[in-house]
Amino acid sequence: MRLSVCVPTYNFGAFIGDTLVSILSQLEDGVEVVVLDGGSTDNTSAVVESLQAQHANLRYERRDERGGIDRDMARTVDMATGEYCWLFCADDIMKPGAIHKMLQRLDSGCDVYLCGMTLCDKEMRELWEHPVSSITTEAQFELSREDDRRRYFGGARTTTAFFSFAGSIVFRKARWDEVGLDEDFVGSLWAHVARFFAMIPAGLRLQYLPESYLFKRTGNDSFMDGGLINRYAIAVDGYDRLAKAFFGAGGWEVRDIHRVLANEFPPLLMLELKFNSKRDWPDEVAVVDRMAAKAYGEPTPRAIAYRLIYNYTPRAAYRSAQAAFRALKAMVAALRRPRRAEPRAAGR
Repeated sequence: MRLSVCVPTYNFGAFIGDTLVSILSQLEDGVEVVVLDGGSTDNTSAVVESLQAQHANLRYERRDERGGIDRDMARTVDMATGEYCWLFCADDIMKPGAIHKMLQRLDSGCDVYLCGMTLCDKEMRELWEHPVSSITTEAQFELSREDDRRRYFGGARTTTAFFSFAGSIVFRKARWDEVGLDEDFVGSLWAHVARFFAMIPAGLRLQYLPESYLFKRTGNDSFMDGGLINRYAIAVDGYDRLAKAFFGAGGWEVRDIHRVLANEFPPLLMLELKFNSKRDWPDEVAVVDRMAAKAYGEPTPRAIAYRLIYNYTPRAAYRSAQAAFRALKAMVAALRRPRRAEPRAAGR
């Protein structure tokens, strides 16, 4: 088996059928799909089992209890028999031809492949291409070498470049198994990232694929139970911890990871969280302050400017900036909107 598409799921019965059809419709010899159900209480079993009856290369295992995404992701890969595994989310859609293209890329023999994605709304209407890296062409990096690591980390625009989004990652199963699950990161939602970072010292050859291989559904986050601020804190606190655990508090890699966090959580967003929490959730103001201190904590000109903006912008100035930003966004959207063709004059 060359490739296993690994799909952990929990209560995604409304979506997983379309996800699996998008994958199963393009299977080739040497490709399997494995689904690990972490104790769903909806119709997930019925949906998957109906497809399983039609596809011999679809394997399904259901657990009685929910294991959490960190354990369920690891268990799904444990089920796989492929040389490579493609982690895939149970509500996303694989683009036509993606498996064939990925199988061709695997011939380069890298340890990890990281591809782009197209963001969609909850109804899977296309929005835009997700920014991953400033690198625009396919390229390989040996992340154990500092020069390669600097080039790759320096190009990162979002934490997707640092393995945050499982659906964009294909990896050699033997390397994954060598490292094992780090119990210290179970429950953080980032145990898979810890696994990849732990591979770097022994050698991790990564091939970056800027092309989009999938449609990612947004507005359907499984980890929003604790609210928006808690969801953002999971990302900021988690990546701050990962950076310092694997690269040391003073490592240049930590600066790049914090730079990327600042990209994802810019001052306008942080100010919105701060002012809204002061009004509606006073107990969470300290959480937002902590996130800003971590994301903007580096001694770089941009980080210093972001800290000053966050710490000293009054509410009135923020509201004015917010209104200006919305007006600019609407103007850009209008310019991008296709114009209706004018009727041609008679005789022309």
